[in-house]
Amino acid sequence: MRDIAVFSGSAHPDLAAEICDHLGVPLLPIRTSRFANDCIEVQLQANCRERDVYLIQPLVPPVQENLVELLFMLNAARGASAGRITVVLPHYAYARSDKKDAPRISIGGRLVADLLTTAGADRVLAMTLHSPQVHGFFNIPVDHLHALQELARHFRRYNLENAVVVSPDLGNAKEAAAFARLLGIGVAAGAKQRYADDKVVISTVIGDVADKDVIVLDDEIAKGSTVFELLDRLRERNVRSVRVACTHGLFAADAVQRLSAEKEIEEIVCTNTVPIPAQNHTEKLTILSVAPALAEAMRRIHNGESVSALFHDA
Repeated sequence: MRDIAVFSGSAHPDLAAEICDHLGVPLLPIRTSRFANDCIEVQLQANCRERDVYLIQPLVPPVQENLVELLFMLNAARGASAGRITVVLPHYAYARSDKKDAPRISIGGRLVADLLTTAGADRVLAMTLHSPQVHGFFNIPVDHLHALQELARHFRRYNLENAVVVSPDLGNAKEAAAFARLLGIGVAAGAKQRYADDKVVISTVIGDVADKDVIVLDDEIAKGSTVFELLDRLRERNVRSVRVACTHGLFAADAVQRLSAEKEIEEIVCTNTVPIPAQNHTEKLTILSVAPALAEAMRRIHNGESVSALFHDA
């Protein structure tokens, strides 16, 4: 692919390298240095002039450090006369800050979108945003991918005659319904209320889950509070088995170990949109790669082809 330049920040270089392997292009080097006063400086160490530049950086812990590095990468690319700059955001952490649900709080999803645009982004390629309205926070084109097809290909290996997809809450029910259609099975949803970051209550499960093989689908798992609460409701319905699936496996603290310890949970499936440390790997954890999907989307953007067409192939 001519005139394409791909750089990665510090957040997830392994994913960036895999994307470049699929594209057949080199991952170009950058240098991030820190001065004595703790300020950072970013240098893109390859020519960007009039090139189609892609900057790959999921916003993962330390989120603020990785965000600032991305902003500096954008500034460097724009100052180097890049022809077009696309930010590849496999995980947009601030997408959860998408509404004013309490007095005098910030809406980080919109603010960070504005920062990326001001720093020089011409377009964004994102994967499974926390809520659909976040797409509208950007004043530049956004290509919004999802990992449903990767997850569906994995679960089609199992006998799904008695299976049902369960969304932990009604807000994720539309995505869960789309996932259920890909698998040709039914769908149910939990009635969830969130009282704090780690305090949720699911009063009931809407739909038929009794004696079913359940596939719990969520966009991300951090502390796992929602999944543990849902698991209590599923036990009350005497489900036969539980498999947990998500796009972003953040697994804060010991979440994946605690989930793996639940006897009803047979498998935890996530993608590699965020780096998962080796200490979080368990026998029940399966990690799927979204590098081929991101690479194909980048190829289509570069060639001026349709990205939405990617979703027509289940």
